[in-house]
Amino acid sequence: MSATLNATPLSLPARELQWKLPARGQVAMYSLICAEAAIFAIFVVAYLFYIGKSLSGPTPSEVLSPPIFFTVCLLSSSLTIHFAAKRLRSGQVRGFGAWWLSTIILGAIFLYGTASEWHRLIYQDSLTITTNLFGTTYYSLVGLHGFHVVVGLLALTTVMVFTVFGTVKQEHAARIEVLSLYWHFVDAVWIVVFTVVYVIGR
Repeated sequence: MSATLNATPLSLPARELQWKLPARGQVAMYSLICAEAAIFAIFVVAYLFYIGKSLSGPTPSEVLSPPIFFTVCLLSSSLTIHFAAKRLRSGQVRGFGAWWLSTIILGAIFLYGTASEWHRLIYQDSLTITTNLFGTTYYSLVGLHGFHVVVGLLALTTVMVFTVFGTVKQEHAARIEVLSLYWHFVDAVWIVVFTVVYVIGR
């Protein structure tokens, strides 16, 4: 009886709980994305608030048409940059360069579409940022997104230059994936901007 009471239960094998800190690059990029998302939210709310409150024309329904083709190009670039990062992760630097270049081309096509639309609105439809409330909120919101596309393209082009000169290696895959997060964010924001400006706003 005493032997039973004094017996200690068998302990289960101890499991070591290892806490691995997230990569600093990812934390920094997610923090940046959160801050930028808050800024975009302010501009989107302002656009929605001022819809239909312009005292003079032109109005959105008169001058805006959905840029379907250019939107498809931008959203497709999320796929190409995903494939690029995947190729680099597996050590296929040449395949990475091809997909990465495709991303740059698709982003540039989208940016050309935005520039073409602005040229038409300014010189044909006489809509500037000071014309009315619609012009002010439109150029502010779409321009903010366009600025982020430009920044992204500059970063992508810099990586492409390094790739051409053979500097980008498999060990840089984690950094490339951090940059791809920014580009995915730019694409996701455009879905919101497109919906607000070309669907709800018209």
